[in-house]
Amino acid sequence: MALLDGVYPFYLQQRKVFLFDVSTITVIVVFLTFACSFLLIIPGIRGRVRLYWTLRVLFNLFMGVGIVTVQFTGDWETGWVRANTSYKSFSPALVSADIGLHVGLAGVNISTLDAGTQQDLINETINYNEHFPWSFNADYDQRYRQGLERGLPRPILYVAEKFTTQSPCSMQRQYRISSHYASATLWVAFCTWLISNMLFSMPVLIYGGYMLLATGAFMILSLLSFSTVKNSPMCLIQFGTVTLHTGYGGSFWLTLAIGLLCFVAGISVVTLHYCNLDLLKTFFDLREDEAEEFQEMTEAYTNLHFVNRGLSPSQPPRLNPNII
Repeated sequence: MALLDGVYPFYLQQRKVFLFDVSTITVIVVFLTFACSFLLIIPGIRGRVRLYWTLRVLFNLFMGVGIVTVQFTGDWETGWVRANTSYKSFSPALVSADIGLHVGLAGVNISTLDAGTQQDLINETINYNEHFPWSFNADYDQRYRQGLERGLPRPILYVAEKFTTQSPCSMQRQYRISSHYASATLWVAFCTWLISNMLFSMPVLIYGGYMLLATGAFMILSLLSFSTVKNSPMCLIQFGTVTLHTGYGGSFWLTLAIGLLCFVAGISVVTLHYCNLDLLKTFFDLREDEAEEFQEMTEAYTNLHFVNRGLSPSQPPRLNPNII
């Protein structure tokens, strides 16, 4: 990279566009480990219970990994635009680049990709991504100042400046508050999901269904909290004559899908509890447990005195008339 007045205006090393976050990979690996551990038990289960057990485990793990993963993803809201913009500071050269904005619950990712033209003007490949966090333990403005000192590409700095606290747009305040409420509500949904799994392992299935309904409700509340940003006036992010527009991303729709699945599963459990309790207990493998418990209670409380005399436990013994 060429020097400009003796100073490197950009990275000493190129930053690549992110594919997966480390936290997301960690969560996925942990849940995959749980799934593999449970699936190893399947050969020891016989009959239809094997199918029911597999469906329950995979469905619960899918909901759990979805609730936790969307906390760390950066595509709750995304947008791309192709624009002709200046790339280097103090340089009149214009390049054609794809500029992307990815909003998550913990910050924003701003990407700049080469559009395939005019690379000879800057003598490098445009492929950068920068993350600007706004969590409680991170200072967005400080990260932005560090970006200025390092000399980030101008499209990244232009978009990042819209989210600073000094910007008249107040976009960071709007996104940060809604994201914090959405994140807190999702953690409550994760807690209710754990409680539902504990209740489904006991003969109180209807309460597990209620907890699934509560999980779905909290997930929908998190979506409503995040979507309040759309109702606020927003500054336009313009590059010449084109404007960067954003829409809901994959994490938003994944959260909506899991919330609806929780509603469907919870309503199904509650309905079967009142309409067909035997089928519900069969699906959760509780009928055999009750039969074994009844057999153990019968054997434990059978009076051997009546059995030896050939009388049933319900038949009262005859009184001896010689006994006064």
